[in-house]
Amino acid sequence: MSRKLIILASASPRRSELLESAGIVFSVVPADIPEEPLPGELPSDHVLRLAQEKALVVAGIIEGDLYIGADTVVVCDEEIMGKPVDAAAARRMLSLLSGRAHQVITGFAVHDKTTGVTHSQVVSTRVFFKPLTLEEINAYIATGCPFDKAGAYAIQGGAAYMVQKIEGSYSNVVGLPLCEVVEVLRSFGVLV
Repeated sequence: MSRKLIILASASPRRSELLESAGIVFSVVPADIPEEPLPGELPSDHVLRLAQEKALVVAGIIEGDLYIGADTVVVCDEEIMGKPVDAAAARRMLSLLSGRAHQVITGFAVHDKTTGVTHSQVVSTRVFFKPLTLEEINAYIATGCPFDKAGAYAIQGGAAYMVQKIEGSYSNVVGLPLCEVVEVLRSFGVLV
């Protein structure tokens, strides 16, 4: 490992856990930016823009070498599903995902403050949900888990049984495509 100071511009405990699992040493400084999609913005453009903004905003306020920004959305029927604001929104999202496939799209950006170079990338994973009963949906909502998760679910937690299969990166569904991020960090000279 190099001695570059890496800053994760995200408060997500899941992103932190993923980076830690790869042996990456970093600090967390969340970016405080609006996350609403722009009019007509495609989901992949949306997550890429937010990832870049997060990395660059934090690079402008704290000393470091490399800054990682990321944003993840769940997309079903071309609708970007954010974090549900209440039980009714969570119920609607989970009902829409029930028995169907959807996309989990993460944009990430790694910004090198010294060179000014930013590598940005979008990773998409297709997730297939089993048909859910109203009782299953209500029980999951009662756990409180849906309220800080895009699309109202966490594959690594209580919703794992809802997922029949995935096509693509598991860690992307958790919130950060770890394989791709590690390769980019390696290209920046962080990993041996």
